[in-house]
Amino acid sequence: MTSAMTAQQQQNLEEMQERIASARRDADLLKERIKQRKEALADTSLRKMAKDIPSLPRTTMKVRRTLKGHLAKVYAMHWAKDSQNLVSASQDGKLIVWNAYSTNKLHAIHLRSSWVMTTAYSPSGQFVACGGLDNTCSVYNLQSHHSKQQQQYPHSNHSLIADHKPARELAGHLGYISCCRFLNDDDRHILTSSGDMTCALWDIDAGVRLHEFSEHMGDIMSLSIHPNDSNIFVTVACDSTAKLWDIRKKKSVQTFAGHEGDINSVQFFPNGHAFGTGSDDSTCRLYDIRADCELNVYADSVNNNNIYGVTSIDFSRSGRLLFAGYDDYSCQVWDTLKGDHLGFLAGHENRISSLGVSRDGLALCTGSWDTLLKVWA
Repeated sequence: MTSAMTAQQQQNLEEMQERIASARRDADLLKERIKQRKEALADTSLRKMAKDIPSLPRTTMKVRRTLKGHLAKVYAMHWAKDSQNLVSASQDGKLIVWNAYSTNKLHAIHLRSSWVMTTAYSPSGQFVACGGLDNTCSVYNLQSHHSKQQQQYPHSNHSLIADHKPARELAGHLGYISCCRFLNDDDRHILTSSGDMTCALWDIDAGVRLHEFSEHMGDIMSLSIHPNDSNIFVTVACDSTAKLWDIRKKKSVQTFAGHEGDINSVQFFPNGHAFGTGSDDSTCRLYDIRADCELNVYADSVNNNNIYGVTSIDFSRSGRLLFAGYDDYSCQVWDTLKGDHLGFLAGHENRISSLGVSRDGLALCTGSWDTLLKVWA
């Protein structure tokens, strides 16, 4: 009886596996048909249209400031809206708020968990947020900490606090927090992405999750909010796809494929009509939302066996330049229009984990596993 049941179970398992394989073949066939249809509708390409536009000169940027203070790998950084301050997160278990011009440390926040993976500056500059392997997004009020420091040390001009509690802890994800971003001009709401394959929109004041977005089939690694519409955001994941979401519809409205590896970073183009991605497949790609297609690929055409993945990307203020951090300790500069390689920023002694261009476009900051942040201009 037992052997008969085992044989029946084995047969059912084989039939299920065959149905799954058949469904995958059908899905691949549909994907190929969609790809062919899109290619048939594409009457030109971005590189063809940019053929007669003059090429940019080689980009030469120098390190203007080096921010020293972290004792372990820097995992994330984010500029404030004023383009002067920035926050960084490190494996030493601290968030540090810097003045990028003077290199002064304005705040030092000791975290409960040292396994922090992301950080964000609020639009008003009053709050910073972080998250990581504790599956929790923690929000800190910088003004209240500064006031407390002024009461204790009235002659101090900055707030270096060894230990304090977050203003709000947003718990609910079942996996690590990979990225968090405040909504545009709104300190009350924040978006988080997680290794549990979901994103969440939170009401910070109430400490509750308002919406959950779950359509990816892999860990969500990064998100970016539309520069002109806080209802629109884009995510990238380990399923090699990017998805455009509408908070009002509570679902994705577009899906973009093309990468052949995990996608680690995403950033909206300055005008909001496109976005860029960086992947473990060693390429960066530019996708257009209106045309629903890939516009350009930025890859090393000389060294075709390049195995270094892209960890973080950002655009210049005009959008003409794309900055990408790589596992080989370098930051490379690409012409988004023509696809040309314009520069190579070398200065770090370990993996560049994060980078960002200031809101005014005057500076680029890179954070690295060598414990340093460098400001380039």
